[in-house]
Amino acid sequence: RDCNDTDPTLTELYIVEGDSAGGSAKQGRDRNFQAIMPLRGKILNVEKAMEHRIFENEEIRNIFTALGVTIGTEDDSKALNLDKLRYGRVIIMTDADVDGSHIATLMLTFFFRYMNNLIKNGHVYIAQPPLYKASKGKEEVYMYSDAELEKYRASNPGKFDLQRYKGLGEMSKDQLWETTMNPATRTLKRVTMKDAVEADELFSLLMGEKPELRRQFIEDNAKLVAELDI
Repeated sequence: RDCNDTDPTLTELYIVEGDSAGGSAKQGRDRNFQAIMPLRGKILNVEKAMEHRIFENEEIRNIFTALGVTIGTEDDSKALNLDKLRYGRVIIMTDADVDGSHIATLMLTFFFRYMNNLIKNGHVYIAQPPLYKASKGKEEVYMYSDAELEKYRASNPGKFDLQRYKGLGEMSKDQLWETTMNPATRTLKRVTMKDAVEADELFSLLMGEKPELRRQFIEDNAKLVAELDI
């Protein structure tokens, strides 16, 4: 779903996880400057795919088309041409769970390897949806981390209702707008090249061709997991 404005200094494209979240985002967005592109499942794993398969993949072709960008310039046949970039912000918005993190990492790896000019020029962001909503009487407070929840518990020792958001689709369009899409109240993380390099290195480790490195990573980090979301 495109937006009404065509000025890339004002517009933004939300790449969202699935039709459920996409539906809420389409209804809750500001149609003047916010466009929505739902992903159909997980984007292709560019770590293991041959290059010709990557550019033949329908989901990836749709991303190029939506953004209005092309590969190739007079100086570099593999450089990303941003001359006709249609959105100033490209925002990855996924569920706050393991699957959502996996999809965001797939997207960052793809952007880093095949669209890194988007990152270098500061166009890529990650949306920060809330993890919890506490309700106490008419008061509603959204929290974006376990640390925020513990701080809220400490300052509100009485009874309150707590909702854990396992997916963007669990939020109404108004809640999604208020917490994650409204420029006045949302939190966006701009992706830097350092972030992308770290995501790419981690993805290569976990999804690459060396199972012994994956095993070592799991053994080193297993004790750090307080709550496993499967």
